Amino acid sequence: MSGTRTATAAALAATAALSLLATACTGQSGTAASDDPKAETTINFWHGWSAPSEVKAIQENVARFEKAHPNIKVKVTSNITDDKINQALRAGGANAPDVVSSFTTDSVGNFCTSGAFVDLKPFLEKSDIDPAKVFPEALRQYTQFDGNQCTLPLLNDAYGLYYNKDAFEKAGIKAPPKTWSEFEKAAVKLTRAKGDSYEQLGFMPIFHGYETTPGHYVAQWGPEYFDEDGKSNIAKDPAFAKMFTFQKDLIGRLGGFEKLTKYFNTFGDEWGAKHPFHTGQVAMQLDGEWRLGMAKDAGATFEIGTAPLPVPDDQAADYGKGYLSGTIMGIAATSKKQNAAWELVEYMTTDTDAVVAFSNAIHNVPSTLEALKSPKLKIEPEFRTFIEIAQHPESNTTPAQADGGAYQVTLQDFGYAYESGKQKDLKAGLKRTAQQIDTDIAKQK
Repeated sequence: MSGTRTATAAALAATAALSLLATACTGQSGTAASDDPKAETTINFWHGWSAPSEVKAIQENVARFEKAHPNIKVKVTSNITDDKINQALRAGGANAPDVVSSFTTDSVGNFCTSGAFVDLKPFLEKSDIDPAKVFPEALRQYTQFDGNQCTLPLLNDAYGLYYNKDAFEKAGIKAPPKTWSEFEKAAVKLTRAKGDSYEQLGFMPIFHGYETTPGHYVAQWGPEYFDEDGKSNIAKDPAFAKMFTFQKDLIGRLGGFEKLTKYFNTFGDEWGAKHPFHTGQVAMQLDGEWRLGMAKDAGATFEIGTAPLPVPDDQAADYGKGYLSGTIMGIAATSKKQNAAWELVEYMTTDTDAVVAFSNAIHNVPSTLEALKSPKLKIEPEFRTFIEIAQHPESNTTPAQADGGAYQVTLQDFGYAYESGKQKDLKAGLKRTAQQIDTDIAKQK
């Protein structure tokens, strides 16, 4: 989302704790939606943003809401983690949140199945809002589970390719690669060895490389994570084996796992000024739309280019797609002010001007179809790449599941073992991983 967001791996790991919600929360949709939304009231809104500019942007949006709804006052609490949300929803009480925003889309399956958040369908119907006409399809996928629309999207993250235009020119590469075979050639061409390390690496392919996770990679192959019966499909859908094979081959072409890992250990923090893309240590980077502003703020001394991630050679017609994620917003089932809470959720997630203003303020991708096309949207040329990825019909996401994002952690753990050589049999490893995912999900039902 922004530079203050938790790294993907940490966010995935945190989802394990969310399984506690399945037994700890007993709230049910609609049980407390009896308040008068026109009455004088105060609601509590919790969100995870913490940077001063982001907190200011939230406050400005809330101020606009309060001006349009003078009877509703909003008490805003920032820098809230999912752990704090869980504790508050279990405890309830006057200080518990009425409206919650979370960075972790992987939490949606838990939020929906546990009853922690209310199903928003009755509210959407009351407001005559059809999500299919308001939000892109991928965003609808990660904000609901098993027919329960317990959250709505609040801005959007689109993942693409960042590249060092100066390094490209020096290497004689005239345009960003569109297919993975072109990408591999470019990554090798951009790599300059220095002893047993690198002066410059074309791309850091290992799964510990910040946003280069299995889920972000495999989106370019158009994966189907689960079959019609809800069983893990990773051993049957060839997209996964093709992705792992490509990634492992790329590791070999760029120097091998040990050499790359040693170089990775010299990198700065993902969210700091010494990120390896900022410093020129890597010439290409898989990342979200927020990296553009961060690289410029860090004083990158080269011209920055952005493009969609490449696609498999046999899917060249789908070039332009990418992985989508984002922030989610919902109403706590423990709230006694759900109708008033809905007024805030509706405003922040569906009002075009509100969505555009928030997007402009924190440089994230808008989350509604109208906002994506709004003339009020401030779009730098490099940022337009992510706007277009967000609207591509083949862009996709990791689907919500009953175990939250635990299935992604399981897949990522397999990725760590396979790329390092600890797991050598790809076919057998994917089969065992699928079985583990099915077992874990069954425990949550």
